[in-house]
Amino acid sequence: MSNIDAIGRNILRELSRDGRISNLELAERVGLSPSACLRRVQELERGGVIRGYRARIDPAKVGYSFMAYVTVGLSTHTKQAQEDFEAAMAEAPEVRECHNITGAIEYILRVEAADLAAYKHFHTEVLGILPQVNAITTYVLMGSPKDERA
Repeated sequence: MSNIDAIGRNILRELSRDGRISNLELAERVGLSPSACLRRVQELERGGVIRGYRARIDPAKVGYSFMAYVTVGLSTHTKQAQEDFEAAMAEAPEVRECHNITGAIEYILRVEAADLAAYKHFHTEVLGILPQVNAITTYVLMGSPKDERA
């Protein structure tokens, strides 16, 4: 489904801004009838372009005032090392995102913790004990002037 036309891109843009928008309002914004708009959205869902809908949650309001991006280098570059690391990150509630990337390190994580002490515990007692981890660099989030994650 890589042939998304202008109307499809408009639908995606509007839904990424507000996934709870009514079909009637969405149809009006993109210039379609409600039935045509619903068909287009369903087609985007069936085609896997729209993978789901989420609530955007303010981390600070649910007790996560410390946020950081953490780069992780592995000591061995085997499939098993990657699978083991990814399994450990899937189990860590502090890790909100885990991305395998190219470059000098293998992973970048988005981590949310209650405070610096909670992050230190994650750093030493979760990341620090994994045998496949060779290097950890933390970048503390100071602000987010633009954040379009859904």
